[in-house]
Amino acid sequence: MEAVNFLKIAKTDYESLPNVRGRYSFGIPLASLTWFQVGGPAEVIYKPEDTADLQHFLKNCKKIPYFILGAGSNTLVRDGGYDGVVIKLGRGFSKMIIQNDELIVGAAALDRTVSMFAMQHSFSGLEFLVTIPGSIGGAVAMNAGCYGIEIKDILNWVEIIDDQGKLQRLQPSELNFSYRKAVLPKSCVIVCANFKVKLGDAVAIQQKMQGYLNLREESQPTKGRTGGSTFKNPDNNKAWELIDQAQCRGLTIGGAQISEKHCNFMLNTGGASALELENLGEAVRQKVLDFSGQYLEWEIIRIGIGSVQRTITTIT
Repeated sequence: MEAVNFLKIAKTDYESLPNVRGRYSFGIPLASLTWFQVGGPAEVIYKPEDTADLQHFLKNCKKIPYFILGAGSNTLVRDGGYDGVVIKLGRGFSKMIIQNDELIVGAAALDRTVSMFAMQHSFSGLEFLVTIPGSIGGAVAMNAGCYGIEIKDILNWVEIIDDQGKLQRLQPSELNFSYRKAVLPKSCVIVCANFKVKLGDAVAIQQKMQGYLNLREESQPTKGRTGGSTFKNPDNNKAWELIDQAQCRGLTIGGAQISEKHCNFMLNTGGASALELENLGEAVRQKVLDFSGQYLEWEIIRIGIGSVQRTITTIT
């Protein structure tokens, strides 16, 4: 996904923010809310009280740009911060409910928490989620997956609120799932999802989850300040192999580094700026393009105000 840029809200426009039952906060640094731990402040952070409160906000926040921030695992906030409203879903959007052979999950629930909850109730099918950083809303929006399983394989339906404040239930066939992508209505907010589950043996489920965790620990920099996979895999290629072949493993710009352990992961080794991280990603894209002719697409979402010093100018 390409970088998202937004216009600044004039301070006089704060008065046009809808009255809500949730909470507004102003000028809050976003670095503490993202895994990279970089980035400037949000002009406004809005934490809705519940679905109805969020519907009211979306229906009445005309001309005010907003961005939905989940767990912050695959988001890079630029150093200038975000001029607009960052919507952060809280506890009211984290509930998990079992109905027969289905599991209904709030969008703010963490993927790992959902996987653990399913295991505790002897439900299989969600084991892979234990290794995916982030929340369910983000997982649905990007069709998250690993080890041969994707969200589209287990989804029954998803509920969203569109930019007019209307609550809608969408079927998987309406989302046009593809690799790391779901086609959702513009500016909508995912509020919950319903997943297929089946009864299994809790011990076997736990062992499968532990196996996935062991594989992740062996191959990925799980202890570092990272945003997960940096680039999507091109067709018939693996991003990490292309990056390695272009001799980018361990490449650094300032405090930003391409992981030695898994070279499709960027790290904030301590004190990196968002600019250094984004410039490093752009440098890697250029090196891969020059070496192999392959174009790498960002998987990490970049938002906010800032400039990039290195960009790809020629695509072949």
